[in-house]
Amino acid sequence: MTIFSFEYYRSSSFHVLVIRSLMSTPQVMLRRTPLYETHLRLGAKLVDFGGWEMPLHYGSQVDEHHAVRRHAGMFDVSHMCTVEVVGAAAKTFLLYAIANNVNKLKSRGRALYSCMLNERGGVVDDLIVYYFDDNTFRLVVNAGTAEKDVAWMQGIIDREQFAVTLTPRTDVAMIAVQGPAAREAVWKVLPTSQALTAELKPFNSATAGDFFIARTGYTGEDGFEIILPADQAATFWSQLQAAGVAPCGLGARDTLRLEAGMNLYGQDMNDATSPLESNLAWTVDLSTDRQFAGRAALEAAPAKQQLVGLIPLVAGILRGHQVVQTPAGNGEITSGSFSPTLGKSIAFARIPAAVAIGDTVQAEVRGKWLDCRVTKFPFVRNGQALV
Repeated sequence: MTIFSFEYYRSSSFHVLVIRSLMSTPQVMLRRTPLYETHLRLGAKLVDFGGWEMPLHYGSQVDEHHAVRRHAGMFDVSHMCTVEVVGAAAKTFLLYAIANNVNKLKSRGRALYSCMLNERGGVVDDLIVYYFDDNTFRLVVNAGTAEKDVAWMQGIIDREQFAVTLTPRTDVAMIAVQGPAAREAVWKVLPTSQALTAELKPFNSATAGDFFIARTGYTGEDGFEIILPADQAATFWSQLQAAGVAPCGLGARDTLRLEAGMNLYGQDMNDATSPLESNLAWTVDLSTDRQFAGRAALEAAPAKQQLVGLIPLVAGILRGHQVVQTPAGNGEITSGSFSPTLGKSIAFARIPAAVAIGDTVQAEVRGKWLDCRVTKFPFVRNGQALV
């Protein structure tokens, strides 16, 4: 597996995002999504992302970022892994396997964001789980961790003898359509879906023919994430483009999620970090007696650190792995970039829990200490600056 750090550079004359490899493996044949030929036709800059050949941008990642904030953009997220969880013990299995509580899911199509934790309380992966009935669930997990995730879940099933079958789907594609005009664009292309999804609340889904349409996303904007047959993906993508939806790549996806305060697995949390120290305590159900993987470790080790936002008070670009100095001890930036919406740098940083929102800390940038304000997430939501 390869984990990447996204770094965004800006000057008066150029904008460029550099993807740095943090952990490399011997070169292997990259996997391709059903939209690979479409990306080539559109002139996408393709890069290795977690073993997949994916579009970084189609010309200007800044324009793509603004398209999502101001109108509508679409992303090929077919590298994400869809896993069907089916069986008489499906619900019992998920009650143990994930930190959030699937008992919250009462109606068909309802979705829940959660982490899966190892026995040390580290994050195996973050995911979305969709409920169909007590015997049928759908998970969407990260691409780079998919094999690890399935093996980890299968290990639980085998050890506990749960009557559950896991089926990773290889016959589907996934397209995220995001932005203030995203839903209307989807309805223009799929008119029959409007009646099913017009009243759909966030973190709910509906099925329109072969299309599974969820009101979820990774950008801080409204829109849908759509799972559809792989052989229909290219046509649907082209129809969306004709309806005014801009193709967008990994570069814009990263700056959008950063502005929205959304973690990236492998950078802002991993299997050695606690969700309680990753701004994910809200995804961990400690209010019931339910025993889940990693709970004992979380309860035995209160959080000593926190994941917060940083905004520099002077000019400078914040990037991953820069040291953060605070009166309570040092921390580290986990993700940093230039924010196209705010016109300044922003970052996530893991720092001592004693530091308060609004405090001033210092980040080391090219041998100099830059004053930064500690802030809550998100930085931007629904096109509006919140900091």
